[in-house]
Amino acid sequence: MDNLVRIGAAAAALGVSVDTLRRWDRDGRIGFERHGGQRYLRADDLATLLRERGTTERTSARNRMSGVVVAVQRDGVMAQVDLACGPYRVVSLMSREAVDDLGLKPGMAATAVIKATNVIIER
Repeated sequence: MDNLVRIGAAAAALGVSVDTLRRWDRDGRIGFERHGGQRYLRADDLATLLRERGTTERTSARNRMSGVVVAVQRDGVMAQVDLACGPYRVVSLMSREAVDDLGLKPGMAATAVIKATNVIIER
């Protein structure tokens, strides 16, 4: 079950309702697996959907994670924004002015655009 995402998390990542995902399942657009009465979507299927629903904006950044803002902490100059992107937590540190301009608030849909020259993963 490591590569499965619950329907609620998938809906949040895609920026749609759980009912929409159920409708897509009925229409054959996506396929859920059921375990213990819960619906799960394969992580690679979710990734495909996220790519299909990607923005038409032209940028060199290729890594986009759609999700829901779960917290915004502001101080005098800076702000921390926490997003729930499926099973992942993405944290962005940005200027308070940028957060205010974007109108970021907990519960709203947002997309993390990640551009890095180096990504190091350790275990």
